[in-house]
This record gives sequence, C-alpha cells and structure tokens, in this order.
Amino acid sequence: MELVNTHAHTEFCGHGEGTVDELVQAARAAGITTLAVTEHYPLTPAFDPKAYLAMPQESVRPYLEALEAARDAYPDIEIVFGTELDWLGDFEDRAISDEDLAPFEIVLGSVHFVDAWPFDDPAQRGRWDEPGAADAIWKRYFELWCDAVTSTRPFTVMSHPDLAKKFGHYPSYDVGPLYRQAAEAAASAGRMVEVNTSGSYYACKEMFPAPALLAEFCRAGVPCTVGTDAHTPANVARDIEAGYRLMAQAGYRTVTVPTRDGGRRSITIA
Repeated sequence: MELVNTHAHTEFCGHGEGTVDELVQAARAAGITTLAVTEHYPLTPAFDPKAYLAMPQESVRPYLEALEAARDAYPDIEIVFGTELDWLGDFEDRAISDEDLAPFEIVLGSVHFVDAWPFDDPAQRGRWDEPGAADAIWKRYFELWCDAVTSTRPFTVMSHPDLAKKFGHYPSYDVGPLYRQAAEAAASAGRMVEVNTSGSYYACKEMFPAPALLAEFCRAGVPCTVGTDAHTPANVARDIEAGYRLMAQAGYRTVTVPTRDGGRRSITIA
C-alpha cells in the first residue's frame, strides 16, 4: 500500500535531529511517496527563549532552501514544503502575514500552549500534578483547539487533536461532549485532521486522536491524513500502516493527502 507522511521535523528545530536530505532519504528508503516536511514555525523569545520548541526566524530561509534542494535532488518523491504553526490565542505576539506563510504548501495547526503554558513540554509539566488539573486543562485545551479550527489562520491540517492526553492525565468527566464539539468545529470550518502515530510512544500509549474522537471526526465528514511527527529520520515511516488501520476501524475508507498545489488526493484503505 502507498505510504504517505504529512508531518515530519528536522534539526532546524531545537528538539529535532537530522538534515532535510537525511529525512528525505529515509522516507524514500521506506517507500513513502509523499512527504510533508513541517518544521515548527518560529516563536518569539517570550514563548521559546532557548530556541528549543521551534526553528529561529533566521532559519526559515535556509530551511526553505534545503527543501528546494531536496526536491531537485529527489524527483521520485513528492516533497511538500510545510510548517507547523502554533495557535497562541489571546497571547499571540507575532505579526504573521499571508506573505510570511506563502512559501509553505501545507500549514499544520497545533495547540501546544494553554494560555501561554507549553502543557506538553516535559520540562514544564508540573501543573499536571496539581489536584483537579486535568479537568481544567482538558476543557481549556479543547476550547482553544476549536478556536484555532474556526480561526482565519490558513491551517491545512489540524495536528494531534487530543494532545492533552500526552502524559496520560485524563479528566474525571465524560470527554464525549468535547469530542463532538471538536468534530463539529472541524466539519463546519472545512478543516482536515491527522492521525498522528507518535502518540503510541508517550505515556498515553495510543495514537492521536483516540479511537472515539477519530470516529466522531469520521461521522462528521472530516477528512483525515496520517503523519508520524518524526523528529529523527529513523521514525519517518513509523506506524503509518497502523495509522491507516486505525482510520479504517473508525469508519474511514480513504486517507486524504494534501498536495503541493494546495489540492487533495485520496488513497483507498478499506
């Protein structure tokens, strides 16, 4: 079966490894036909003082040049120029224009911050251990996620939709209403979501999104793609076929693949 990965990172961000060329070579060796390289869009020092979470602003041009060089060197694989753009809500301190995002053929939308707190950063996870924290954090996370989905940001795909489960902390209440709210927001905004296979390797021990949330997306008619969220070339193809199986179990019959020209194509999986 054709393999695609629409979410991958490199050494251009502070917590990634490997060059663009090494990532593409690993993807080709694994038989991937479409690879979206989606480096983290720059954050300001207020959010990323050590340039660890995202690529620095001065790295954007070299990053795009590396993508262009890889596209020229490896015409047998579709390389999609991408970025992963954080939704910061009311705390947004960047002036991001259409021109700034124009070089990117895919823009992943992500919520890594709950009111300026990087809730999924292992180095800053202390709030999760406070009494009742999961109840409040999950509610706020999904509020922000729905705000991002319905915003005017040109998000192509919404990444790891239930990232709040990363450390294995869950609220005491039924999350079904949050799932339905997320699915309705994505459907109304015409967004895509992804199955992000990296979740299986965190404390939550399952891909993003959870099967029940993925089923809600399917019922709402939300297109879905697959990304490994690789931060090293060795993981570029990790669990892609397992991601397809998860989609099929949720009711999907096709994987939707964003293309270089801004369009979409489909791969039949069931």
